[in-house]
Amino acid sequence: MSEQSPYSTAEIRTIALAVIAGVFFGGVATGVAFPTLPLLDEKLVISAVMLSVILSANRIARLFMNTPAGTIIDQVGARKPMIFGLFTQALAPFGYIVGLHTPPTDLGTVPLLGDVSLPGVVFVLARLFWGVGSAFVFIGAFATITYVTTADNRGRWVGYMRGGQSLGFPTGLVVGGVLTDLASMQTAFLAAGVLALIAGTVATLVLPDVHGGAEGRAAKLREVPSLLAGNPTVVLIGYGNFTLRFLWGGIILSTLARYASDAGLELSALGAAGVSGIVMGLGVLTSGSMTMVTGWVSDMVSDRTLLTVPAFLAMGAGFLIIAYVPTIEALLGAIVLVGGGMGAAAPALLAIMGDLTPGDELGRMGGVYQVMGDVGLSLGPLIAIPAVDLWFGYQLTYVLCAALVLSCLTIVSLPLLRNPDVSRAGAKADEG
Repeated sequence: MSEQSPYSTAEIRTIALAVIAGVFFGGVATGVAFPTLPLLDEKLVISAVMLSVILSANRIARLFMNTPAGTIIDQVGARKPMIFGLFTQALAPFGYIVGLHTPPTDLGTVPLLGDVSLPGVVFVLARLFWGVGSAFVFIGAFATITYVTTADNRGRWVGYMRGGQSLGFPTGLVVGGVLTDLASMQTAFLAAGVLALIAGTVATLVLPDVHGGAEGRAAKLREVPSLLAGNPTVVLIGYGNFTLRFLWGGIILSTLARYASDAGLELSALGAAGVSGIVMGLGVLTSGSMTMVTGWVSDMVSDRTLLTVPAFLAMGAGFLIIAYVPTIEALLGAIVLVGGGMGAAAPALLAIMGDLTPGDELGRMGGVYQVMGDVGLSLGPLIAIPAVDLWFGYQLTYVLCAALVLSCLTIVSLPLLRNPDVSRAGAKADEG
């Protein structure tokens, strides 16, 4: 793609801030729901399995929508699909409110799901809307940021975008928990919906229409392998994204509270749940902060891939510390390493993909990248609990996690370092 941006520095800043606001408020609205949704099983007359379906419905919908959303963005530009995604996301919290006031009609027992009620169905539909919207929002955000920036400033703005996304969710957790305690669930959901509407309104006023014009039918989830086969560099970057999401959003998030409980870890008056909350909060803050710093630094180095090497090493070291040193002090240090590594690797990989992807393929390749991450996010929780309880135990599980992330050094970092198209030094020399 051309590296001569048609936008001035001020225009890039305005557009990027609108995109960042969209993903940040989207993350806030997602986080607001999490302290409250797990408490609804009795109120909605549903089984624990049905509650799990509600919690995962958005991720399932996004997994199937990523590639079609990317194709649509390539065909019509990023502006309208992203605005559609933001307002579609805004429907979800208002759907939660409708679910709270829906008569608790028992629809019967469904095999595997257990008891199903009408409010439960409403919540599933609302979460599906959120998943569809989030596919358009993330891919549209990536495409917009990549298109309006150049290789000289892309890392900075990609880092800010991912940082906004990373910090939005924990902000929402705090907002949701506080509003639910001080007011009500409905107030928390209403706040989430209003924030999402604000993000959609700002995007409508500011976002330009970028990089439309690609032709072709919409891609489907089952076509991801063929898309990857034709773009080997995206395979490498996608593997890195899969690993990061699998380990951070899957293994760590699913096992940390149980690990703290089994190891008897305490912090002041806090037990396992409190310790895991503090540790995860520290990890998220470290990851979000490092994301923004790394994006900026990646614009200053000759090859963004160089930043992935210490990032993967830090994550590997963090998992080994958790495996072999079960103390609260070691856990706090380890989560800083894991979160910092996650925050350093993710924006570098995303910026590299933006550097290498032609403008009329940003949507599709962004969709493939997101699919790989969502597969990791989905598999992680499924594997985590059986791994620590039935198969390997905590120590071996975390050692295997370290081995997986360290494999990225040979599978991701080394091939990218050897790829002359990835190096920005050569491109700058050619321009001179």
